[in-house]
Amino acid sequence: MAKNVFLFSGQGSQYPGMGKELLSLYPSAQMIYECAADILGMDLKALCFDGSEAELAQTKVSQPAIFTTSLVALNAMKENGIPYEAVAGHSLGEYAAMVAAGVVTMEDGYRLIKHRAAAMQACAEQQDGAMCAVLGMEADEIAKVCESVDGYVVPVNYNSPAQTAIAGEASAIEKAAEQFASLGKKCVRLAVNAAFHSKLMQPAADEFLAKIQEIPFSQPEKEFYSNVTGGVLTDVSNMPAYLARHLVSPVRFVEELSAMGSAGFDNYIELGPNKVLTGLVKKTLKGANVYNVENEKTLQKMLEKVNG
Repeated sequence: MAKNVFLFSGQGSQYPGMGKELLSLYPSAQMIYECAADILGMDLKALCFDGSEAELAQTKVSQPAIFTTSLVALNAMKENGIPYEAVAGHSLGEYAAMVAAGVVTMEDGYRLIKHRAAAMQACAEQQDGAMCAVLGMEADEIAKVCESVDGYVVPVNYNSPAQTAIAGEASAIEKAAEQFASLGKKCVRLAVNAAFHSKLMQPAADEFLAKIQEIPFSQPEKEFYSNVTGGVLTDVSNMPAYLARHLVSPVRFVEELSAMGSAGFDNYIELGPNKVLTGLVKKTLKGANVYNVENEKTLQKMLEKVNG
């Protein structure tokens, strides 16, 4: 029997109207939006369906909106009886992955997201940080360029063999971009206003850690692949500390995918808005069966192939 892994989208994948088609197909997902409204005090359904790109780009909105849309896609999988043996998420996506693996309840997932988004938004407003995706260059070479630049800039997201994101002070990011351009490499500025997964997020990590001490966590019911370790997370004895460390640690997505490939997973199914992770899997695991579930068309295509 084929082995399925569910992947969950990260920040930056949001777009107006996300999740609308899936809710029309599976009205049971309405309870997800109601839970979000109860805990967050904001109408996530209206924001996801009718919010502007600018509204959705705010960290305090984009994080719960993407989390919600990922859970709506997960609900569609469960309604169709699609089994899964493992989960993984890219950065923010680890929170939907935790819900899917039974590490936290949906309600506590929203409480975590509420505190995380608020802490990260506040931190972003206090810094002049930025991020860029560097294309077509080895991660080790990217690190050398970063080290040669005045100011703080480091590799933070190891997305695929052909793409690594860097983060740091905006001025240092600009200098690094000039260096990459001189080497003939493309450096794409990301639509974020902070240096996520770098030491510049330490104030957010500290604030977040203090707020989540009372939230209960359980042992994963599915294999949970970790951004921090690059492999299966087995020790969940201190998840608040893990999640705080996650904010200031690199995302080792290439290592995670390599570990999944070695573990024999057949189908990689991205749940959430857009298809960013779908592209990263294709670049990392040649020949893998990759699907993204964000609307009726992509859902039906996945069901036809996986149920085949």
